[in-house]
Amino acid sequence: MRDASRNGMSVDTATVKKIASLARLAITDEDASRLAPELGNILHWIEQLEQVNTQGVEPMTAVIPNSLRLRDDVVNADPLTGGGIRDLLMKNAPQAEHGFFTVPKVIE
Repeated sequence: MRDASRNGMSVDTATVKKIASLARLAITDEDASRLAPELGNILHWIEQLEQVNTQGVEPMTAVIPNSLRLRDDVVNADPLTGGGIRDLLMKNAPQAEHGFFTVPKVIE
């Protein structure tokens, strides 16, 4: 890999320590010295990727075409297998509003 410091994008040990602090990682000075050029090389690689012409290239989520098998979204009204018993369930709620269970607000 090429040294990132020669290409304008360099990462020093202070930056590595700051990133580690933000990520709540404890690293030694030795680790920071070792990681600085590695992170610089990663940034250089990203700079190279930015130069690639992607005009007209459609975004993709997988290398092979996938399609999901879909089923009709229908409400099952049979009380034994689910659905159609909201009013019966709401009778068990200690507090309900607009067909939903009402719970106290919790803020920590």
